[in-house]
Amino acid sequence: MKCSVIILNWNGAEMLRRYLPSVVKSLQQPDICTQSVELIVADNGSTDDSLDVLAKEFSGVKTIVLDKNYGFAEGYNRAIEQVDSEFVVLLNSDVETPEGWLNPLLDYLDEHPEVAAVQPKIRSWLRRDEFEHAGAAGGFISKLGYPYCRGRVLWRVEKDNGQYDNTVEVDWTSGACMCVRTQIYKECGGLDASFFAHMEEIDLCWRMRNAGWKLACVPKSTVYHLGGGSLNYESPRKTYLNHRNNLLMIYKNKKHPFGVLFVRFFLDYAAAFFYLLQGRIAACKAVFEARKDYHKLRNRN
Repeated sequence: MKCSVIILNWNGAEMLRRYLPSVVKSLQQPDICTQSVELIVADNGSTDDSLDVLAKEFSGVKTIVLDKNYGFAEGYNRAIEQVDSEFVVLLNSDVETPEGWLNPLLDYLDEHPEVAAVQPKIRSWLRRDEFEHAGAAGGFISKLGYPYCRGRVLWRVEKDNGQYDNTVEVDWTSGACMCVRTQIYKECGGLDASFFAHMEEIDLCWRMRNAGWKLACVPKSTVYHLGGGSLNYESPRKTYLNHRNNLLMIYKNKKHPFGVLFVRFFLDYAAAFFYLLQGRIAACKAVFEARKDYHKLRNRN
C-alpha cells in the first residue's frame, strides 16, 4: 500500500457526516486510485453513534475500533501500528479535502528522500480566504520555544493572497494534515502519549529533525480546516495542555533547554497574571497546574 489516510474520531458523528464525504470523493479520483491509497477511520472509543454512522453511511470506509479514548497521540500510534503503508496521513476529522490535495504531498516525498513529513497549505473552513490557525502555511519554533506559522502569529491569521505559495522547509508540520513516512514515524517513537493532545506533532517533528530529517510545507496542496473541533481556543483545558506540553517539548528536544526554561518560568506566570486581569480565573489556574504537571512528566522522560 502506498498511503493510508487515517482520520482519528472521538464522538464526532456530526463531523464525519459533514467532512468525510469530501475525503471519500477526493480519494476516488482516477489519479489517486493509481497511487494505491486507503482511507481509514480509527474510532477512539466513541460513546456517540459514530460507529453506526460509519456502518450505515460510509460502509466502504475501513474502520479501526479502539477500546477507549487514548487521546490524539496514543490513538494515532495504535492505529498506525495496524497499517503497513509507505506513507500515512494524519487527517483531522474536521478537514475538508478538495480534489487533487494528496498527490502533491506524495510526489514531494517521492522526489525528496531526505524529507520525513510534509503538510499542505491549511486554510480556514469558515473563512476560506484566510489561513487556519493550526498549521497555516508551515510551522516554525521561536528561540523561546513558542510555535508559530507562516500566515499566523499568536492568534492573528492572514488572508491567503498567494504570499506563501513557495514550498519551504519548516520546523514542524501540522497534525491537522500531516503526510509522513510510516517507517520514520515509528523509528522516531511516534507521538508521545504523555502529551495526550496538543503540540504532540510538534514534539514528533522536533525529534525527526534531531534525527537528521527535513520537513516541508507543500502549498500546491490545500485543505480546509474548521479548527477548535475538540477544544475551543479559550478552553482552560486547552490552555493547560498547551502550556504543559510546550514546556515538556522544550525539555525533551532542545539541546540546552534550561536557559529557555528559566525565561519561560517568568513568561508563563506573566501569562497567568494576564488571564487573571481578564477575569479568566480558570485559565490562570490552568497555567499553574500545567507547570506543576510538567515537572511530574519531565521526571518520567
